[in-house]
Amino acid sequence: MGLKKFNDFPGRGTFSHGIHPPDNKNFSAENSIEVMPSPGKVVLPLLQSIGAPCEPVVKPKQKVEFGEMVGKGMGFVSASLHTPISGQVQKMSVTTLPSGRHLPSITIKAEGEQVSGRELFDDIIGGIWPKENIQDYFTDTISKAISDAGVVGLGGAAFPTHVKVMPSDKIVIDTLIINGCECEPYLTTDYRLMVEAPDAIITGALLAGYAVSAKEIIIGVEDNKPEAIKILQEKSKGTDIRVAALQTKYPQGSEKQLIQALLNREVPLGGLPGDVGTAMSNVGTIAAIARGVVREKPLTHRVISVTGPGIVNPKNLLVPIGVSIGEIFDFCGGLTKDAARLISGGPMMGFAFSDLNTPVTKGTSGITVLTHDDLKREHETNCVRCGRCVDVCPMNLVPTRLAMAARYKNVELAQKYNIMGCFECGCCTFICPANLKLVQLIRTGKAQVAASQKK
Repeated sequence: MGLKKFNDFPGRGTFSHGIHPPDNKNFSAENSIEVMPSPGKVVLPLLQSIGAPCEPVVKPKQKVEFGEMVGKGMGFVSASLHTPISGQVQKMSVTTLPSGRHLPSITIKAEGEQVSGRELFDDIIGGIWPKENIQDYFTDTISKAISDAGVVGLGGAAFPTHVKVMPSDKIVIDTLIINGCECEPYLTTDYRLMVEAPDAIITGALLAGYAVSAKEIIIGVEDNKPEAIKILQEKSKGTDIRVAALQTKYPQGSEKQLIQALLNREVPLGGLPGDVGTAMSNVGTIAAIARGVVREKPLTHRVISVTGPGIVNPKNLLVPIGVSIGEIFDFCGGLTKDAARLISGGPMMGFAFSDLNTPVTKGTSGITVLTHDDLKREHETNCVRCGRCVDVCPMNLVPTRLAMAARYKNVELAQKYNIMGCFECGCCTFICPANLKLVQLIRTGKAQVAASQKK
């Protein structure tokens, strides 16, 4: 059915509040996806999703083949892990991720010939993808194939995807939304996927929509990506998929805001998209669904953006899960002399880190490198009670009250003002004239609430 005027959708193409930061996508937006050469080893943390960690099913010195399962998801909300290279399992180790979590990990040393180059690209996101006879798959089969493939949300949330598409008698889903907004500054991962692998996205969307019995499938893309919109419009012809061009605003890609923009439905505070009859997946996740179901192959690689003024040659790369950030930087020509901060993700919601041995995980959407000039910021002052943080908060919270509750360790007050409703988008910190580190304080407050509930 293709692209339609936005007045054909119930929403108004945007959401309440939010901000318009510089998108800075020019560093990598026009760079086609390159396949990174296979590394000498990979390090695979046993927890790469929300939920329970997986259990190792291999032992040191064991030989493994590309795509073989090395960690089994043991809980309902859990995801299995597969090796992106052929090689030999090494001793178990502990890895620290940018979030600060210390996780047991499986290290695999490469041995023998590895799949690489165009062959790998075509196997994962290229080649021919079916659009017809999707009903030949059973809905339970689709969910199981996704689970077997270890697919999680690749937009950063890393929620096990099979849980989202599992048929349910209790929750009625009428609309599947595919998130192609990619509103986070600098990152161009999803954009390049929409431009270079649209067929995999269309097939994955049809499979996921059929699995959840959705009557409607909508791909939402911000209007600063006209080429992606045009390509998806063309590729979706002859299907029931519609493409919506949304107003460019941050955080348009957040699930609650995207649902509001498209469908004019409000997900209740603390609620889920299913509460308003919707299911949602990121375009990268949807492409991984297509591969897991149609080709019966697991999630071993993902596309990431390596971008920012601190990178000599910004790129969009198809990389193996578990490759070190240092090796990726080397492939991109290294860091510039004035590189100052490494961020896993984008500058609004990402985590700063410093260890170049940090591995890529399923949830790594990109690496942003900022310079000293980018980090120049006025000194923090006292809150001036201007209310700007309230004006921009997409969740209608009062960020300064949440931050002060955290600063003074007032857990009761933090809960009263719904601190757990904050998804840490960073709008408040971006707009604050006093330069208060509001998101960092709110993260601390959340930790305080979680600790109090364990007592």
